[in-house]
Amino acid sequence: MPERDIYLLSPRALSPETIAVAFAKTSRSPESFRDIAAELSDEKSAQFHEKWVVGYGHASVAEHAILHIAFENVSRLAIESIESNRLASYTEKSTRYQKWGPDDFTIPPELDSHPLRAEYVDTIRLLFDAYAESLDPVRTLIFERFPRRENEKDEAWDRRIRSKYVDVCRFLLPAASLANVGMTANARVIENTIRKMLSHELAEVREIGEKMKEVAKGETPTLVKYADAVPYLVETCKEIGELDTSTGSARRIGELESGEWKVESGDWCSLIDYDKDGEKKVLAATLYRFGEMSYADALSYVGSSSEDAKTKLAESLLGRLGRYDVPLRELEYSTYTFDLVMDQGAYAEFKRHRMMTQTPQRLTTRLGYATPLLFEEAGFRSQYEAAMEAAAQMFEKLYEFSPSVAQYVVPNGYNRRVLAQFNLREAYAFCQLRSAANAHFSIRRVAQRIYEEMARIHPLLTKYMKLPEETWQGVEESYFVKA
Repeated sequence: MPERDIYLLSPRALSPETIAVAFAKTSRSPESFRDIAAELSDEKSAQFHEKWVVGYGHASVAEHAILHIAFENVSRLAIESIESNRLASYTEKSTRYQKWGPDDFTIPPELDSHPLRAEYVDTIRLLFDAYAESLDPVRTLIFERFPRRENEKDEAWDRRIRSKYVDVCRFLLPAASLANVGMTANARVIENTIRKMLSHELAEVREIGEKMKEVAKGETPTLVKYADAVPYLVETCKEIGELDTSTGSARRIGELESGEWKVESGDWCSLIDYDKDGEKKVLAATLYRFGEMSYADALSYVGSSSEDAKTKLAESLLGRLGRYDVPLRELEYSTYTFDLVMDQGAYAEFKRHRMMTQTPQRLTTRLGYATPLLFEEAGFRSQYEAAMEAAAQMFEKLYEFSPSVAQYVVPNGYNRRVLAQFNLREAYAFCQLRSAANAHFSIRRVAQRIYEEMARIHPLLTKYMKLPEETWQGVEESYFVKA
């Protein structure tokens, strides 16, 4: 009997394309991966990919070639496009733990030689000046509330409490702010990412896509060389974006009359659809997994069971969950759809949950903005509001030129709409992680509200989520003047 063997095909010894071929050939070759790889060269690997991946469309082979791409000094608006790919891993510069300098912003290429360019730059600098000016008064307030520990040095003290003031001041940072992000993904995802970026409405994103293609070709020259703009994406997005959905005079999608943008208190989180039999379906799927009956029989059994029996089954399914445990996949049979309005800073964390299906609208200043309580307590509220109003005025001027370019001037504190659909298993991951005490208060408010909406309709299975003893209203009262 052959001995079990587990080993690495190291990227230090083999190129990503060669590793991909070595794995691909095992489906039809009895040889070991080592032997297959030893017979390959970069040239032979390229020929294999040209024939099978490109020629015959066996794209899954490209998933074995892994790339690590570093993006530096790209706008946070462009980062949304980079991070919109579900099957990839990202780490980006944090607005909670790092500070931005006065020149850490981009000027969109669309404004080159445009009359609004100078005014755009002035507005962005005004926002960055307000950000810099907010740091000292908010930090002083935090220092008073979290005094220095015995023998603690200034640097250590600041590092310990930095997020408590920096993550308030970040409400002023616009989408034009520059940041760094690292991406790890397979070549198939990289190719799709490049295609989407080359098809994007923003020139900055298209430029990044071109550079990304150039960099990726250095490691996987065959697998990404045919990644180009996709007419379907370009033309479809353009046509739908120009549709007239009004009953009267022509308007772009999203344009409303003055006052129609206002979000009433409590309207920011709407559970617009959910699986009314979701709990029964999850329990039936659990019985199906461990039994031998059909799903229809399992669903009928759960439906005829007493409440006590269903409670006991739910306890068996979820009662042993530890803090870091992941529930069984059967929780994925219950889904929920939310129409949400949250500040852009919260959305930056919300978008990391890529197992969800998310449809964000463009950034806007028309939904109002959140005002952190610490700004008022630090005596900085009037400066904050003046900066936010200046951004709104610039947004409207840019919007007449280009709604997509206008997004660059929108600060983190402004609200944004996003449609999100996810299953119960992902809800466990999101609600528990983002409601934790060390999470930013903006996303804690969202996570807590989503949990409370779900608990109202599916109390049997949501009660095992481990959340702090607080409510979304409590988060608002503790951290916001208005949200």
